[in-house]
Amino acid sequence: MSGPGYPPDRYTGSAGEVTAALRRADAPADLALGSGGAAHYLATGATTGGAFGLYRWEMGPAATGPGPHFHRGITESFYVLDGTVRLYDGERWIDGKAGDFLHVPEGGVHGFRNESGEPASMLLLFTPGAPREEYFETLADAARRDAMTPEDWTEFFLRHDTFWV
Repeated sequence: MSGPGYPPDRYTGSAGEVTAALRRADAPADLALGSGGAAHYLATGATTGGAFGLYRWEMGPAATGPGPHFHRGITESFYVLDGTVRLYDGERWIDGKAGDFLHVPEGGVHGFRNESGEPASMLLLFTPGAPREEYFETLADAARRDAMTPEDWTEFFLRHDTFWV
């Protein structure tokens, strides 16, 4: 039984289990992104039982990234690892450098982009762990994107809790 302020127990065994999963830093990317970037699926909603999704997002030197948007059911957090990432906090674009962190609760308008002309990388954390992989993969696949109608895009963004402002 956990103490005050802790969530209810999800594991009720008495001895613990060997269930940890290690992903090495040199593991290949799970998804190639345009402009020389890549996405690493460090911990997906499926692998964390829906608790969170954690992704390493590597951006090439070309300008890339989503404009202002919000999510109704998930939070999104950004931790800049390398380079300069422009982060939108709902009011202004801010240059995020290594070690900078931005947390966006449900409904918070945000965006990010690399406009530096140099590679940049960051961690993206979603809570709870929504299935973001199909969202990322569709956006990265030019053939799939080109085949989508405006109605397809509307349904796609609604299905993935993404509302553009």
